[in-house]
Amino acid sequence: VQLQASGGGLVQDGGSLRLSCTASRRTSSNNGMGWFRQAPGKEREFVASINWRGDNTGYADNIHGRFTISRDNAKNTVYLQMNSLKPEDTAVYYCAASPLNTARDPRLNIYPYWGQGALVTVSS
Repeated sequence: VQLQASGGGLVQDGGSLRLSCTASRRTSSNNGMGWFRQAPGKEREFVASINWRGDNTGYADNIHGRFTISRDNAKNTVYLQMNSLKPEDTAVYYCAASPLNTARDPRLNIYPYWGQGALVTVSS
């Protein structure tokens, strides 16, 4: 399955953005969907994940309720609504798909499919 992320951009401190990630098709490969990010000079880290039905989600501790992950299976699309953005949220954001129907596992290696990344820059 191929993933296409969009919605990145430049926003001021405290602003909002919504990222989208559309899968090329519905398969068992994208039961679980996740968002990760990688800041310059840092390792890629877990942000949020969601199961197939969308009734189970997981978030990184440092998100503190500012981000919301959701999905629309009719459109093969997962979203990441990001509010109250901070300069430290600046990173390339990647969506990922997993055959595991989980929303609680933050490990990168359960996601074999990755999108190309969307750059989010938060200015102070």
